[in-house]
Amino acid sequence: MRLVGTTATFTIGELARRTGLPVKTIRFYSDEGLLPPTDRTDAGYRLYDAAAMARLELVRTLRELGLGLVDVSAALTRSATVGELATRHVEALDEQIRRLRLRRAVLRAVAKRDSELEEVNLMNRLASMSDEERKRLVDEFWDEMVSGLEINEEFYRRMRAGKPELPDDPSPEQLEAWIEFAELVQDPDFRALIRGMSETQARQIRDGEFEQPADAWQQNWPGWVSRAEAAVTAGESPTSEAGQTLAAEIAAATAGPDQDPASAEFRAEMADRFATSGDPRAERYWQLLAIINGWPPVPTAQPAVRFMIEALRG
Repeated sequence: MRLVGTTATFTIGELARRTGLPVKTIRFYSDEGLLPPTDRTDAGYRLYDAAAMARLELVRTLRELGLGLVDVSAALTRSATVGELATRHVEALDEQIRRLRLRRAVLRAVAKRDSELEEVNLMNRLASMSDEERKRLVDEFWDEMVSGLEINEEFYRRMRAGKPELPDDPSPEQLEAWIEFAELVQDPDFRALIRGMSETQARQIRDGEFEQPADAWQQNWPGWVSRAEAAVTAGESPTSEAGQTLAAEIAAATAGPDQDPASAEFRAEMADRFATSGDPRAERYWQLLAIINGWPPVPTAQPAVRFMIEALRG
């Protein structure tokens, strides 16, 4: 410690010992203008007083909080208040946290699937999509599913109304669900499945078969699933009385005027339709959307669907 007039001053080495900062760091801050020397020795060595030491502590605090050199300089020169700088830094940290969570979700998915390099790149791109890009992906999916077809507009309006809406602070589960959802709607086999459903509906509309059976299907589906689930829980066989009674009611409700609900051929056709519409991937679409959007969970109906298919074929 030296005295300049009546003021105590310190060399960089002494400042380093008192603050615990490396000499190299203090010299760097001084060279950048963040810590101007109070004076110099006859040999040209820099000296700092107590005010400079306090300034150095402030610089260290701001740097530990993550502020860059430009922002630290702005705080020290009062060109921006500490509160303003803190607000900007919080926003930057929020964005960093969001990106880190995205990376974590991608890495968790990679670890879970033991993914190849190409899939890793795809998942990272999907996780980084904006809200508008996510919505556009779904819109383009449904556009392709109904392109050139005469379909029930109200039905497909409801289908495409469900859009992935990730919150500002999504959970890892929501991010993983979004990655799986985006991969699903781009999967060629899934697209072929949904396109096939759309073509079937268009054919039914053209042949005048859509309205009555479709309405019956929509109105009765929850009750059919509930009864099938109860039968599965009770250990009933699809060929049991309960299973065949349910099959007969399904056939009667879905048969058109020119169709025989008791016909084995018609029931086999209905079983095939159940197998298509009840495909686990179609159910997974809505389950993932529920996770992403924070909706109530969508329980699986697969055991009930399999029971009804086997009952119709029985």
